[in-house]
Amino acid sequence: MDKQELKQMVAQLLRELEQPVENAPAQPRDSGESLPDLTKLDLRQEYLVEHSENGDAFLRLKRKTPARLGLGRCGARYKTLSMLRFRADHAAAQDSVFSLVEPSFYQNHDLPFVQTMCKDKDQYLTRPDLGRKFDEKNQAVIRQVCGQNPRALLVIGDGLSSNAITANALDCAAAIRQGLKAYGIELGKSLFIQYARVGAMDHIGQLTGAELICMLVGERPGLATSESMSAYLTYKPYPGIPESKRTVVSNIHRQGTPAVEAGAHIADLMHTMLEKKASGIDLR
Repeated sequence: MDKQELKQMVAQLLRELEQPVENAPAQPRDSGESLPDLTKLDLRQEYLVEHSENGDAFLRLKRKTPARLGLGRCGARYKTLSMLRFRADHAAAQDSVFSLVEPSFYQNHDLPFVQTMCKDKDQYLTRPDLGRKFDEKNQAVIRQVCGQNPRALLVIGDGLSSNAITANALDCAAAIRQGLKAYGIELGKSLFIQYARVGAMDHIGQLTGAELICMLVGERPGLATSESMSAYLTYKPYPGIPESKRTVVSNIHRQGTPAVEAGAHIADLMHTMLEKKASGIDLR
């Protein structure tokens, strides 16, 4: 077979491939419509067990928890909806851990930027100790912004969930400021800390001599939500302070404690701590 015959054979095969196959199923056309966003589905309102005897009663109980109950099954497996939602929530949790807070968040809201000694996200996840301290350059920024011996400081750290900070931190911080103002306590500028562990507030306490520090930080996301934030409050923090000296307000998100409500509660706690000069178990 010469070169010309080979070309003719290939051309013939291509023509046959272009012809429609008899009885072949029609290909679906793109309607232009997007698939529904499964993450918008409120699992508390969904009871997927078919032909249940007490479905209404179970659904009333299910509305009190985001736990994955009453998902139904297809044979020995989860239903497609349940499995896709599980994978979507898992992906959202991973994205929140590995993504960074957008620079516009702190740039547009007058939040001076500092970074712990972590160089990137991988180092942040593998070296928690580096997320608790700052190099000399960032130490200088902290001293300049926070001053010396402030009565109270409010700082915002990305922590393990960028989504949590983006969704909750600004509203919570505004409520804290408003609540403290009612007690006659004025806060200065709030820092934004990238690659922050909770212990970063201890180094800030050492650098500034702050009497009380409140840190808003993104918590490790789970399958219920990727937006859970916590507030850690420590009276006279210093490196090595026992964790029992901290007071924590957790589960700050739209399905838990709303950011504004949490902020009002945190302001009351900060006022009490300054009066009693204690936090954590010492507050009791």
